[in-house]
Amino acid sequence: MRNGLLISIGSLVIVIALTSMAEAPVAGQSRASQPKNVTRTTVPKNWTPPRTSWGDPDLQGQWNSQTSTPLERPLTGPLAGKEALSEEEAQNLEEENRKSIDSAPREGDPGTYNAFWRDTGKALTRTSLIVDPPDGRVPPLTTEAQQRVAVERAERSKRGPADTYEDISPWTRCISRGWNGIGSFYSSNYQIFQAPGYVVVFQELIHESRIIPLDGRPHLPQNVKQWMGDSRGHWDGNTLVVETTNFDPRTNFRGSRDTLHLIERYTRVDPNTIDYEFTVDDPKTFTRRFTVSRPMRRETDGISVFEYACHEGNYALTNIFLGARADEKAAAEASKTRPQP
Repeated sequence: MRNGLLISIGSLVIVIALTSMAEAPVAGQSRASQPKNVTRTTVPKNWTPPRTSWGDPDLQGQWNSQTSTPLERPLTGPLAGKEALSEEEAQNLEEENRKSIDSAPREGDPGTYNAFWRDTGKALTRTSLIVDPPDGRVPPLTTEAQQRVAVERAERSKRGPADTYEDISPWTRCISRGWNGIGSFYSSNYQIFQAPGYVVVFQELIHESRIIPLDGRPHLPQNVKQWMGDSRGHWDGNTLVVETTNFDPRTNFRGSRDTLHLIERYTRVDPNTIDYEFTVDDPKTFTRRFTVSRPMRRETDGISVFEYACHEGNYALTNIFLGARADEKAAAEASKTRPQP
């Protein structure tokens, strides 16, 4: 079922209602310094971004960010050591990756989503989505983060594979995908709505909406945490800059938790493309900031955001625990018949 019209109406009602209750603007939001030497998409010289009826750059519409370009530049294989690809190489990579999705699963593996279920990606002439640092890799974890990860793993090792629902990810539990800037192999669609003083970024995954005020209000108190974080935006020319903090500590982006400070930039560069870029700033987790860039292309020809019926068909959680209990019962029965030394 496609429900783009219902999503549009519902989200606009939310935005308009919030606008009517908006607080008076307060001190302006600080602007994060941008990393140097980051290649961005060039805006055509003779193209002017459209404007909303109230004068803001118009980012509205349905967009998709799917690509086969990996987040990090591979350390081995044909992409290792290469910063850029030719158009032909990029297209071949996209096609080969899509073909591999339809490969027969290994013996005993029931398989998973094939290419039919996955979004069609856009070939990029880069070997990584990370554009800074220059090596195209996520920076190393800090000593503090390494110790945190070691403690978490040690605590987790004390429990079985399915002893408590708290060990199951929010994804599997259909609670939240959290902020999802690098997309997914499916449901990489986003719908952007605008109203005076607000931008809403609605992601197809679990149908989560980020309502972003533009009036300069401060962030929520630090003790108020949210799955999608607390976002505040402002315009830098034709670019929407969004700063997000206050992430729930149960979120996890490459090891980052509630200490993540996220800076996003949305720039409309032609009628069908948004140049989307984000910078991860978390000195408690990474030894330096890093920046990711990926285009978001407009979805046309009647393509809409799909219904994401996660809970309605989510048998995974029940079956995970049933399977674990069955394994434990089988092990207990086997121990009874096993010869004692």
